[in-house]
Amino acid sequence: MTLAAKRTPTPELLASVANRFRALAEPARLTILHALEGGPLHGGALVERTGLSQANLSKHLQVLFAEGFVVRAREGMYVRYALADAQVLQLCAIMCDRLFDSAEADED
Repeated sequence: MTLAAKRTPTPELLASVANRFRALAEPARLTILHALEGGPLHGGALVERTGLSQANLSKHLQVLFAEGFVVRAREGMYVRYALADAQVLQLCAIMCDRLFDSAEADED
């Protein structure tokens, strides 16, 4: 059964989906999400893993938090970030697989 057969998305739902895809349309944000794949990290560890500056990382984390992709928890002077739902990485894997398949087909 397809998604359309289960429920018809409302214009409001489609607008929300588009906003979430816009948040994922930035390579730095995908890098952050993949850095969190192994578990929660503090900001400093994310700077090290992603190579982003603290200011740039903070800006992207705000967008990811606002769209519900990451959660955060204050631990003393630090903030720990984690994936809100690891399924976002499945979405990325689907697209990566499609791009790999397409590249391989182009080579043939």
